[in-house]
Amino acid sequence: MNGFDESTGMRRGSDPGLNTTVALIVVLAAAFAAVCHVKDGNIVHSMAQAQANSVDAWTYYQAKSTRQNIAEAALEQLTAQRDTTANLSPETRAVFDKKIAEQTLRAKQFDAEKNEIKKSADGYQKEHDRLKYRDEQFDAAEACLMTCLALLGVTGLMQKRWLLAVGVFFAVIGMLLGLGGFLGYGFHPNLLVRILG
Repeated sequence: MNGFDESTGMRRGSDPGLNTTVALIVVLAAAFAAVCHVKDGNIVHSMAQAQANSVDAWTYYQAKSTRQNIAEAALEQLTAQRDTTANLSPETRAVFDKKIAEQTLRAKQFDAEKNEIKKSADGYQKEHDRLKYRDEQFDAAEACLMTCLALLGVTGLMQKRWLLAVGVFFAVIGMLLGLGGFLGYGFHPNLLVRILG
């Protein structure tokens, strides 16, 4: 007596309808979880790329700031030298004025370039944050679907319909979160993210 009915291959006293339902939901939940996992991996890769681009842009921004500071320091030095040198010839004053104009233009160019770089860096950060939002949706979807699979495993053993209902609840939430991630909907699990984060 091993507890199995030899003719059906099922445990004695088990509900064939329940077992079939559990099996179908397991297949659907596992397949959807696998697809979510692949998409989540791609999003994580894109997040890393956006973060690297943001760091590169901010590094470039700092380099431009340094060059702007050097140009402004040279401008101040040339202006002070021009204004404190006694008996400047008109030709020498013209040379100073030309160099001061060049340094003024360079400092303005660096400032304009910095603003463009800042916009680019902010864009990369926004892209990272947008991807992170979707990543959280897929992470929560996977957590719900794995919980569903665990509950369905216990349902198959214990033959309790209320466990099936709880498992289906987690499957529905997981699928809604996953679809939200795929379709870009704002269904976001803030509470679950705080718990898992």
